Amino acid sequence: MSVTVRVPAKVNVQLAVGAARPDGFHELANVFLAVGLYDEVTATPSPDGPRITCEGPDAAQVPLDRTNLAARAALALAERYGRTPDVHLHIAKDIPVAGGMAGGSADGAGALLACDALWGTGASREELLDICAELGSDVPFSLVGGAALGTGRGERLTELETGGAFQWVFAMATRGLSTPAVFREFDRLAEAREIPEPVASQELLGALAKGDAEALAATVSNDLQPAALSLFPELADTLAAGRAAGALASLVSGSGPTTAFLARDAEAAEAVAAALRTSGTCRDVRTASGPVAGATVV
Repeated sequence: MSVTVRVPAKVNVQLAVGAARPDGFHELANVFLAVGLYDEVTATPSPDGPRITCEGPDAAQVPLDRTNLAARAALALAERYGRTPDVHLHIAKDIPVAGGMAGGSADGAGALLACDALWGTGASREELLDICAELGSDVPFSLVGGAALGTGRGERLTELETGGAFQWVFAMATRGLSTPAVFREFDRLAEAREIPEPVASQELLGALAKGDAEALAATVSNDLQPAALSLFPELADTLAAGRAAGALASLVSGSGPTTAFLARDAEAAEAVAAALRTSGTCRDVRTASGPVAGATVV
């Protein structure tokens, strides 16, 4: 018997970052949108688990030990239910690694749901979300999907209504960026100023609810973008290339280095993607729409 779970990537249409907390995390107002790029996690019984294998783009960069969020998810669920984590988790990756699209978090949520189904633990949604929050700030949203506002360090979710699908283009960078390094650079750049309390933009939430791409484009924002550009200045060329190709909005996705471009419709998205592919500013380009469902057994 095996169980396969499909989990989407995310883009942050707003990432408002507050000052560093005493625990080292930052208060966030994080508006997530799940988009149709997916990892699949397959759980199979194994006597020497948790064991991790991985295939797909950037698979060589994925840790195969117990630091992997998928392994940590299996261990956490097994501990909560008093059983041995006897599972082989195979990850078929399509979400960029270290790209600011929550690929690792997706794998954690996918492994948690797959192990719950494989072992028949019958965990409630609340229990699964509680474990997700222990694993990482973005993991709960990977389980929930759709659109949501994340507060606290991003783990406390309020699901949001959307009035339609939004068309996106994603440009993959030539190297990764460490999320902790980007937050450290954010702190360094903010040393001389007072950081306001992070709040969700009502205009942005209204644009999501209406499904209005142009209104959403006017309100997207990412407080981590200056820090990502400081560490990876070449991303500015990618952002400029997407805007020149007709994107309604361009921004760094999360902590980066993947860059995201909002398009008017699917045809416009293909035109932006074609221009980025020939721009010489990125290594790969993908199109996707969102919102889509969160972690789902397939």
